[in-house]
Amino acid sequence: MERIAQVIRVRPEKLAEYRELHAAVPEPVLARLRASHIANYSIHLLGDRLFSYFEYHGADLAADLAVLADDPATQEWWKLTDPCQERVPEARDGEWWAAAEQVFLME
Repeated sequence: MERIAQVIRVRPEKLAEYRELHAAVPEPVLARLRASHIANYSIHLLGDRLFSYFEYHGADLAADLAVLADDPATQEWWKLTDPCQERVPEARDGEWWAAAEQVFLME
């Protein structure tokens, strides 16, 4: 199992919309996440930063994320959520959500 943590900025004027969208995530989007071996997915808010965490239980994260990105339901979902978000300065080229480094783990 691989733990993934990421950060992105929520546009303050879109925060209410972002909350509303995530109060009712479409089941096909959730099903695709599960089929991509993603579990325990959560998003947290602090100020204008969103922090996501999920656990990946597959063998090839890049391949599963590529399948996820090609999914029509997910693409429609991202058309709604992406305008609410903005990359953080720490994001690398090509990253939308910036990968966060794990510095501590207690199991």
